Amino acid sequence: MEPVNTASAQDLERLLLSCLRSPRWSRRVAAHRPYPDLASLLAAADEAAYDLRWTDLGEALAAESLPALPPDTYAAAHTALNAAHAAYEARFGHAFVICLDGLSPSEVLDRILEAIRSRLTNDQEEERAVTAEELRRLASGRLLDALRNAGTARSATDARPAAPRRSHVPPVSH
Repeated sequence: MEPVNTASAQDLERLLLSCLRSPRWSRRVAAHRPYPDLASLLAAADEAAYDLRWTDLGEALAAESLPALPPDTYAAAHTALNAAHAAYEARFGHAFVICLDGLSPSEVLDRILEAIRSRLTNDQEEERAVTAEELRRLASGRLLDALRNAGTARSATDARPAAPRRSHVPPVSH
């Protein structure tokens, strides 16, 4: 945890904002330094995410995009995903987000499409709650990934189950 605890405010902010584009979340997580261990950092990140207002979540959502599909996905699948996302965005006014932890690449498309279709039946308040939870899960997983990549995290079993890498780049158009 030393690199997190001793990082400059600017470096820590850059790291945290790469996990969740919410300045309020970033400031709250940074303000609780020093962290005695990884579990404490992840707990603080979760707590800060639970306390975000919808305007804070809106800032984070503005930086999100559809998860990338596996490279060998058919063009028709891209079309279906883009159409489902457009319907979701028209209904709720923001990007669809989903945490894909634990899924193999072959499961990604079906899970995304199923989740969008299912969540389109939510009312605004239900969907806000689901969206906030997905953003919290994404932030936590991204933070753990960033720390692993920086060599500061112990084995994932010390803090939480291992998660596959997440990809949140715009989908490929065909």
